Amino acid sequence: MPILYTTKATATGGGRAGHAATEDGVLDVTLTVPKALGGDGATGTNPEQLFATGYSACFLGAMRFVAGQKKIKVPDDAKVTATVGIGPRDDGTGFGIEVSLLVDLPGVERSQAEELVAAAHIVCPYSHAMRTATEVDVSLA
Repeated sequence: MPILYTTKATATGGGRAGHAATEDGVLDVTLTVPKALGGDGATGTNPEQLFATGYSACFLGAMRFVAGQKKIKVPDDAKVTATVGIGPRDDGTGFGIEVSLLVDLPGVERSQAEELVAAAHIVCPYSHAMRTATEVDVSLA
């Protein structure tokens, strides 16, 4: 697969309670553990929020891409809401995530909206990774 864009982000500190930033400094966040996961509820973000933000934006972009190919107008107020949950896996060996997407396409006929959503779910790289359990290269520095 030819790579068109690459970015890097680094997390430091306690992982879920620490700091993360992209190498260009555009994204620079304090990480905190939500109360539901045993944290103190301090102001900050967490990996699930970042994943939900990225997935919703990517899916909306994929939908606009597909709509452009099909000459369908996506309204300016279209939105995608990603819900990301985390919990222990049934096999007891770690944690898993659960994701759902809610797409709002005001003014688009339902059958056309369903067609766009189905096609975007094929095109979106986040959807593809979730669906195919993409392999991740993990190495030690």
